[in-house]
Amino acid sequence: MYFASRTQAGRMLAARLAPTYQGKPCAVVALSDGGAVVGAQIASQLHCVLTLLLTEKVSLPNEPVAVGGVLSTGAFAYNSAYSAGELEEINSEYHGVIEQEKFTKFRKLNALVGSSETIDRNLLEGRNVILVSDAFEGTFPIDMAMEFMKPIPSTRVVVATPLSDVVAIDRMHISADEICCLSVVENLMEADHYYDKNDVPEHQHIIDTIEQIMQHWNGAKTI
Repeated sequence: MYFASRTQAGRMLAARLAPTYQGKPCAVVALSDGGAVVGAQIASQLHCVLTLLLTEKVSLPNEPVAVGGVLSTGAFAYNSAYSAGELEEINSEYHGVIEQEKFTKFRKLNALVGSSETIDRNLLEGRNVILVSDAFEGTFPIDMAMEFMKPIPSTRVVVATPLSDVVAIDRMHISADEICCLSVVENLMEADHYYDKNDVPEHQHIIDTIEQIMQHWNGAKTI
């Protein structure tokens, strides 16, 4: 399935989610810059906050798949693509490398966000949290998002995306309360391939926009 743009895909997802979640307490968490464009349409339709959760992969030499990742909150999660035995062996051999990579990637995230506020756990508590990406490839993004959600008492966790591969969908069935996916693709290519128009603005513009939205909702909570 192909889309004219991420904005169009977001409107399609919003139309599917609205009958269930319109008028209910919700929060949209975008998992990438492209996800923020898609998620903005859902947040607009549901009249709820839009936030952005940034992550960085932690990779190792000779390992084609990231061993885990760091969240902008500083939390670390292992990639569920690896078995417990494989992770034990990797940790035994590369513990120092992993710790250094975690530190390096956390510093990179801090540089990307700066002093901006892109996500606030308090705005997610007691809400239907909708995790959004423009395309899910593999289990890594789901693993990271679920690690972030662990301490948050939410009503439901919904994963919404225009596109996903089979592996990611299987992971969603285990982790999420609900899935809203427009197209499952067996061999998913780069996300841009499925959108005629690249309507993802510069990263800093997205950060600034998210921060403004966060300030608005934080201000509304204190009134």
